[in-house]
Amino acid sequence: MMRRLRWQSLLIPVLAGIAVVVIVWWAGPGMFGSVASNGGPVTEATVTTPASCSDPNPTETVQFQAGGQTRTGSLDACGHDRNNRVDITVPSDAGPGQVNVHLADVVAGHSDLRRPVGLALLALSCLSGGAYAFLVQRRTAALASS
Repeated sequence: MMRRLRWQSLLIPVLAGIAVVVIVWWAGPGMFGSVASNGGPVTEATVTTPASCSDPNPTETVQFQAGGQTRTGSLDACGHDRNNRVDITVPSDAGPGQVNVHLADVVAGHSDLRRPVGLALLALSCLSGGAYAFLVQRRTAALASS
């Protein structure tokens, strides 16, 4: 009878762990890292004002073509020289004036490894919780039989 009680009490943590992993899997890619943004088209830009990487918040100024006109953008990067060409992602909802842009390759591959590693760690934590529940149940059964 104790053996049957032990496995029945373990069924709840096992099912809860499986449910948590499945729910997080279905929640989408934004659960463990930012979703690769679909910020708009990728275009080539020219660095007009470079920034040193030793600055606290380096921001470079770039010029690019968007909608048939030359636009100025604020690029959150550093280490480029004047007149270097870089690929940037321009937001699709960019209004008039200076636009905040990002390097295209940084945005595209930002969270490739976070999701599988996060799900693996979540599954391990569920397994650890089930093992802890097993040990607590086993200790309780041992004390009850004494």
